[in-house]
Amino acid sequence: MLSNKRIQELELVMEFEKVEECFKEVSSWIENVGRKRLKETINLDDSLEMLLQAQKQFKEFDLVASEYCKRGQEALKKMNQWEDFSFVDVHSYRVKLQTYEDQLEEFCTQLDETRHRVCETVRLYEFFDKVRQGICCTEEGVKS
Repeated sequence: MLSNKRIQELELVMEFEKVEECFKEVSSWIENVGRKRLKETINLDDSLEMLLQAQKQFKEFDLVASEYCKRGQEALKKMNQWEDFSFVDVHSYRVKLQTYEDQLEEFCTQLDETRHRVCETVRLYEFFDKVRQGICCTEEGVKS
């Protein structure tokens, strides 16, 4: 039984090393690209035209970022089996895994919030643009 436990533990460690490679790549992208791009969308432009351009750029970024989030979440699912084992030796791996999970969850949440904020800002600007056009048309009608 002890031998079987040791073999299972080694298999989990080997699996963790594969998952850790994936997480290192995802984590590196989040830190070096993802967070910077999210910060760039904090200040959205004042014109509808510039805002629509920023939305288009964000959508392109969002596709890539969502793929990284998906890859990270799939890797986490592979490691769910660790919860069934109570080996003392895998505690340090669980701590690393939790760190990756927290980072991924925080980034994905920020991505969702930014996606919503950009969309709502565009909708608001489009509404105000329609209102402005309506006022202009009404003023022209009154002048005629």
